[in-house]
Amino acid sequence: MIQSETLELLEWHRLCQHLATFAATKLGATAARHLKIPDSQIQSEQLLEQTKEVYQLETRLTTGLSFEGIQDIGDSLERAERSGILTGDELLAIATTLAGARNLRRVIDNQEDLPILTDLVADLRTYPELEQEIHRCIDERAQVTDRASQKLGEIRTDLRRLRSQITQKLQNILQAKSGAVQEQLITQRSDRFVIPVKAPQKDAIPGIVHDTSTSGATLYVEPNSVVPLGNQLRQIIRREQAEEEAIRRILTELVAAVKPDLERLLAIATTLDLATARSRYSYWLGANPPRFIQREDSEIITLRNLRHPLLVWQQQHEQGQPVVPVDLLINPLIRVVTITGPNTGGKTVTLKTLGLAALMAKVGLFVPAREPVEIPWFDQVLADIGDEQSLQQSLSTFSGHIRRISRILEALGDGEWGIGTGDLGLGTEEKEIPNPQSLIPITPYPQRGPHLPQSLVLLDEVGAGTDPVEGSALAIALLKYLANHSQLTIATTHFGELKALKYEDERFENASVEFDESTLSPTYRLLWGIPGRSNALTIALRLGLKPEVVEEAKTQVGEATDEVNQVIAGLEAQRRRQETKAAEAQSLLQQAERLYKEVSAKASSLEERESSLRASQEVAVQQAIAQAKGEIAQVIRRLQKGTPTAQEAQQATNALNQIGQQYQPATPAKPKVGFMPKIGDRVRIPKLGQIADVIAAPDEDGELSVRFGLMKMNVKLQDVESLDGQKPEPVVKAKPAPAAVTPPPPAVPEIRTSKNTIDLRGKRVADAEYILDKAISEATGPVWIIHGYGTGKLRQGVHAFLQQHPRVKTYEPAEQADGGSGVTVAHIK
Repeated sequence: MIQSETLELLEWHRLCQHLATFAATKLGATAARHLKIPDSQIQSEQLLEQTKEVYQLETRLTTGLSFEGIQDIGDSLERAERSGILTGDELLAIATTLAGARNLRRVIDNQEDLPILTDLVADLRTYPELEQEIHRCIDERAQVTDRASQKLGEIRTDLRRLRSQITQKLQNILQAKSGAVQEQLITQRSDRFVIPVKAPQKDAIPGIVHDTSTSGATLYVEPNSVVPLGNQLRQIIRREQAEEEAIRRILTELVAAVKPDLERLLAIATTLDLATARSRYSYWLGANPPRFIQREDSEIITLRNLRHPLLVWQQQHEQGQPVVPVDLLINPLIRVVTITGPNTGGKTVTLKTLGLAALMAKVGLFVPAREPVEIPWFDQVLADIGDEQSLQQSLSTFSGHIRRISRILEALGDGEWGIGTGDLGLGTEEKEIPNPQSLIPITPYPQRGPHLPQSLVLLDEVGAGTDPVEGSALAIALLKYLANHSQLTIATTHFGELKALKYEDERFENASVEFDESTLSPTYRLLWGIPGRSNALTIALRLGLKPEVVEEAKTQVGEATDEVNQVIAGLEAQRRRQETKAAEAQSLLQQAERLYKEVSAKASSLEERESSLRASQEVAVQQAIAQAKGEIAQVIRRLQKGTPTAQEAQQATNALNQIGQQYQPATPAKPKVGFMPKIGDRVRIPKLGQIADVIAAPDEDGELSVRFGLMKMNVKLQDVESLDGQKPEPVVKAKPAPAAVTPPPPAVPEIRTSKNTIDLRGKRVADAEYILDKAISEATGPVWIIHGYGTGKLRQGVHAFLQQHPRVKTYEPAEQADGGSGVTVAHIK
């Protein structure tokens, strides 16, 4: 009973309703609304792995996991097993469900790193032959098709022929008796073809009256000449219905033969849909996967920025207030946490948030908190929250709390572990749905030996509703009992005596909800290690209560309480300062990380640019070497033609020397040797036996200024040496160069070579202009430009460029031997 009460107090059914909205099928939504809570950690971990893999799968897919076609065919399977005949709609639903399940298995099999889902659909049987047979016999309107059997096809051929005969006869009667009919229309009444006849002229068309209009002015008559054909039509229709029923019976027997496999298919599809709903709901919440910890192994409960999922839903869908997250970091030694503070400060919300987080982790949902999410797997989540007052049962608030706490202690003592192992509200009128957890292997959970039961107990306003002294004493005794018999207890209270338990027993911890005295409103922030202080007198004064009354109340409270409140206020102020400094440090850390990333990115960019330049230089060197080899080969071929003369050999030698000078890299200048003092250097003056500092560099006469001690003096460069004995270089005065008469440059013969020939064939005009500009700027004589004939666009572009180039004096077509109009010679200024 206490387990069901806890779920009601935590509003678990509302969370299940929210989860159901993310399901894609009716079965998945039903399973989500009646979500069963596992009774072992192994099952919870399996469910979490399912959620993680679906989450991972949907991030890869563009449209998400599709459950199109999958329907609730459970009732149809039951009827088929009991020899009932399924309708066309039911058979069609089975076929689409088989196709949808096959598509699910195909999508999962095509992905990698999904061991849980792959294992889940490994033995899924979708019977494509049954699906094809259903589609062969049942069309998209859920009607039996003509091709279902030869007999049915012949019957329907007879039907069409007979209907055509009846229609033709009725058309003839309508034309012959047009004055007696209400309108030129053939209709049906009770599967009989009739025509509308005016009531006063019913004798003009003798026959059977099957219906009358509302006003009585029209009679729907089946003429006597058509009655025999109508009787024959009804007989054929009965034969058609019997044959359709026989076909659907055969299909139903095929379905019944594989009922166990189809039920397992439904359970697998429901499991996948429920896992997908958990994944999508977790994504919507911005939640993260939890990790179950063992507090016996000194692991800390870590729930940072934990938000209440129902409040998040209320904020998003019902324009609620922004959700204020709480931080829960509980050391493994802590067994009881007492939360104090003013009413409406968020104490009860904190209890419910933690309880829902524990249950969400158990059912395979992610927890709406910042990573890492680390929480124990609690065997039981037991709660006493709210007012249990009942007039019918003559229960006061205190009595209601005590009865519920008694049930909690009995559950702890009896070891009734495993909350929610039943249907959890699934009434007898609800049909049974496939249980997704039946597909999870149940492994006995290892016994914990002497360790505490893994129970989470949540108590709201413990000990309230009675005399404060007795209530406080009862609350202290109860919390000490729970420290010995429960894994973790979170209790809210207004009793100041409970704050001192922390200093008596290391298993107790204090926390409080923050209260802003300037606005007289809570901030809903949870402060750890600091007990809450009373704000009643401060609030009363701010709200206008006479100051003398408040002062009298303070004297009644006593100086000790006032001093305690001052100490607590000081601790709160100190904590706020620490939080401010921590936020500043976090901001600086984020700024440093951002700058580090920017510098790293720039360094990587520079390295890539350097590599690119080095690669381009290597390509240029290889091209230059290849060109030099080609020109040397040309010189060698010219020498190999005929008998070379001395003049030709000399010309070849000169050509090779020019090629070597052109492509040989410049010899780097040798570094100067010797010592040259600079300002700030220390030098030795051997003549004076002193070490001095250089305060002025040597001038063109070889004198420099030095200082040693308080003395400054000018010395010759040859009179100093370095501290390691090096002599300085002598300063050489630059002699003015005599004015030289520059001889006129020798005339360059207009001879076409590989150096002054540019081949632009196949290039675009824009690329050709770039090559031309470079060649013309480096040319010392005429340039032969090969542009070919083609369409003439390249030649026009070359000529237009040459015409406006400042270095081009004239240009003309080359001689016929050099290419004629396909080559242009540009003369350089």
